[in-house]
Amino acid sequence: MSKPFNTHLSRRAFVSGSLAGAAAALTPVIPQAARAAPGLREFSLTAAEGQAALLSAPYPATNIWGYAGTVPGTEIRATQGDRLRITFTNDLPVETTVHWHGVRLPNAMDGVPGVTQEPVPPGNSFIYEFDAVDAGTFWYHPHVSTSQQLARGLYGALIIDEPDPIRVDRDITWMLDDWRLDGDAAVEGGFDAPGDISHAGRLGNIVTVNGIVAESFAVQSGERIRLRLVNTANARIFALNFEGHTPQIIALDGQPVAPHAPDDGLIVLGPSMRADLILDCTGAPGARMVLRDHAYRGNTFDLLQIVYADTPRRAAVPDWPVALPANPVSEPDLAVAARHEVVFSGGMMGRSVERQMGLEVSNSLLGRLRRDGDVWYLNGQAASGRGEDPVLTLTEGQSHIISMVNATAFHHPIHLHGHVFRVVSRNGVAAPRREWLDTILLAPAETAEIALVADNPGDWAFHCHVLEHVSGGMAGIIRVA
Repeated sequence: MSKPFNTHLSRRAFVSGSLAGAAAALTPVIPQAARAAPGLREFSLTAAEGQAALLSAPYPATNIWGYAGTVPGTEIRATQGDRLRITFTNDLPVETTVHWHGVRLPNAMDGVPGVTQEPVPPGNSFIYEFDAVDAGTFWYHPHVSTSQQLARGLYGALIIDEPDPIRVDRDITWMLDDWRLDGDAAVEGGFDAPGDISHAGRLGNIVTVNGIVAESFAVQSGERIRLRLVNTANARIFALNFEGHTPQIIALDGQPVAPHAPDDGLIVLGPSMRADLILDCTGAPGARMVLRDHAYRGNTFDLLQIVYADTPRRAAVPDWPVALPANPVSEPDLAVAARHEVVFSGGMMGRSVERQMGLEVSNSLLGRLRRDGDVWYLNGQAASGRGEDPVLTLTEGQSHIISMVNATAFHHPIHLHGHVFRVVSRNGVAAPRREWLDTILLAPAETAEIALVADNPGDWAFHCHVLEHVSGGMAGIIRVA
């Protein structure tokens, strides 16, 4: 992406470096020899209140909601072909569910209240059970009052290893998040504020990696790392530049892609999106390089420093193969695919974009706010969990092309549950890699075509993953029947 994002909203000042005193515990490793043969994998998962030292002293710990009372929550790790049985217990004071983001699973296990299951009340449990059909980097989070529950820290990683993983020195997951904290390091209230809903969403004033404001990440010259990035933020987009390095992208949203360097040197992740990178540590012993975020004009900041040990691991980075095997996804037949269109509209300054694109799809923002509180629309329909008709109905087993039009002034990461899709084109230009995704980041006034085989029956949530936009109506159902 050649230019930084323009969100029409200045982010709050980033917390000064004096707050970033915590040492970064950023290097959990799963030894490859410990991965077992496929089978039944049973896990227990509890959502509870807890505390996290997001900032170093003298700031107090922050009260959070987390799985196992921590942030991130318990990492769930299995192997492709396993069957996962996860007993979830809700120890929060409010009802909740668990959604397994990016996982192709049975509809009843998807964790969406009013669509696939009832919310789990406080003190109750629910068993999620599904097969790990795809290998890749996934994550889990609530789908009840999501904008508040996720902002309080309720999320965790779900890693499904390939039966024969590629060889690396370390396999590391970073869960990227931002938090809106007050001067006492407490999570600020004001969830779903009208200004956040109608603009770019709830943007925080600190950024964490695996639940801390990180200062550094230790590496060795000659080391090869598989780095799994997960954007868990409510609304923040990341555009990361690894100074002095050329990472290779090997998977997006958990789905393998031909290894390639990022466009313009930036790893761009909208909320909920993931990227698997091969990070070859080619710096000299003792070197220090910056991992910098360029997502927002006028607010570039250093996420952390990549710090090289004085002793190299080896003289040069190994030349091990890095291409991942494809997942068993059905290939859509574009020649016979049924065609559909979804127009996303609304938000502040939305009417000017609609006019620019020659569209007339919605009423004025103020009129909508006065009428029902909705701000965002899919094909002129706002869906805020009130049992609306499906936005689209797709015939099961057939190929489909969905043309998406972002007739708004803001970026939207559009996520489809239960399926993955190929990116066919953007703004009428064929996508060079035709990558598989479950979330596509649409820029203002951008159009895109995606294609899929509707092979997973049920009602599936289809929504923007800027969570305040969901609260304002940018959510709906795609029915596969």
